[in-house]
Amino acid sequence: MTAPKVYKTEAIVLKTLNVGEADKILTLYTPNLGKFSAMAKGVRRPKSKLGGHLGRLTHSSLMLARGRNLDVITQSETISSFLPLRGDLWRSSLALYAAELVDQFTVEHVENYPIFRLLLDTLHRLCETEDGELTLRYFELHLLTHLGYKPELHQCMACKSALEPVTNFFSPSGGVLCPQCRQREPLSRSLSLNALKVLRFLASSDYTRASRLRLNSELSRELESLMRQYIRYHLEREVKSVEFLDRLRRDMKP
Repeated sequence: MTAPKVYKTEAIVLKTLNVGEADKILTLYTPNLGKFSAMAKGVRRPKSKLGGHLGRLTHSSLMLARGRNLDVITQSETISSFLPLRGDLWRSSLALYAAELVDQFTVEHVENYPIFRLLLDTLHRLCETEDGELTLRYFELHLLTHLGYKPELHQCMACKSALEPVTNFFSPSGGVLCPQCRQREPLSRSLSLNALKVLRFLASSDYTRASRLRLNSELSRELESLMRQYIRYHLEREVKSVEFLDRLRRDMKP
């Protein structure tokens, strides 16, 4: 069956690239078509009807025409612009980090509706929450789960024994190691009992329950560091927005 020449989809704009004098190539994540790139012609012109609906981190309804190399966006209508993100550099930076993770971990034209839903919900949550970092830890764990990279948190990933309530160790290759097996993974690092409890809770809870957690700064930094190492290992590269988040956090300190 021949694919229709014109089609409609919702999409979250993950990133944009200026092309020529007035065009943009957009990287989109959609509910049923996965990730793909599309051309927005003339979108940078002041009077463009598309311009206000295709900004980065915008959730829009799009009409597209199939093209030889890239499909072309012919109509767009904003569903949500996530306005609280626009006026808050910290929130917007967290949102851009989430979008970058989706972009880096996914390949084009592979449908994964749970990832679309998770990203959409996370952008809404970042507009509302007072603890954006906890929201990101929840996002990271559930994104990894949807991608097949969920860390082992309930038994030693090496010997498969049940984990005791002591200081265990976390390996970026797959999850938790018991003290007896830590030498098998040279990159493993200590994992506090509280951090393990939080990771388990975030991985097994819905967001409403998870958002009630209150973490002190030491535990929050431990969790962030563990997840960064785990994500970097599986991506096999650095996440670009991490450096900006660190710099922004330092600048925000009194």
